[in-house]
Amino acid sequence: MKIAVTGKGGVGKTTVSALLSYKFASDGKKVISVDADPDANLATALGISRDEIDGIKPIAEMSELIEERTGAKPGTSGGIFKINPRVDDIPEGYGFNKDNITLLVMGKSKVAASGCYCPEHTLLRRLLKHLIVERDEVVIVDMEAGIEHLTRGTAEGVDAFIVVVEPGQRSIQTAHAVKGLAEGLGIKKVFVISNKVRNEEDVEFLKNELSDMEFLGSMSFNDSIMESDIQGIPPYKASDKAFNEALKIKSALEKLV
Repeated sequence: MKIAVTGKGGVGKTTVSALLSYKFASDGKKVISVDADPDANLATALGISRDEIDGIKPIAEMSELIEERTGAKPGTSGGIFKINPRVDDIPEGYGFNKDNITLLVMGKSKVAASGCYCPEHTLLRRLLKHLIVERDEVVIVDMEAGIEHLTRGTAEGVDAFIVVVEPGQRSIQTAHAVKGLAEGLGIKKVFVISNKVRNEEDVEFLKNELSDMEFLGSMSFNDSIMESDIQGIPPYKASDKAFNEALKIKSALEKLV
């Protein structure tokens, strides 16, 4: 199963990505968790210690690797370089392994623009396509509030595109925008997870505002999750309630995909 998770900043998409990664891994699946958000913090949510995180280098910052695979120095644009570089060994060679989960931190190309034609961006997009289209593992991609890394060829391999929303108009606007972008790339299965809901009224509000999207489930506003972030504890260890809510979402996802 190949899953992309997105949403407005702060809605909890990284928490959802970490919980789903843990649930699939605890079922014995090999999982590749991809942090494709430039504000990378999936490692903490997966329970990786601060000392270990300090040793994880984003792919976009691996200058020697980028030059070796593309034939061009990072930070350059235009010119001649390989647009289909080898990436199949990167998860095993450059990922961080923990409890059946391999974490890959993508990082952001220095020439920061959508559709940037530069070596590091080319390598990142090729790597993401390889993970989604060519790998057998469960792949869960924690994305920024958009679909910058996805191309049409990659998007066609996504089994579930999940938008995490919270009660609020800005989150709803982002969800509508992301759905339009996803449909433009041919993604047919766009789902919603409502997060930080306080009661059933919050859930109904979101369902009414996003009536054209299919809901996978809801996660409650949870002080334990907020406290776990402060203490650097992964959410699946912090709250049985969040764990069980994530389990229901995973079950719903498996039935629909």
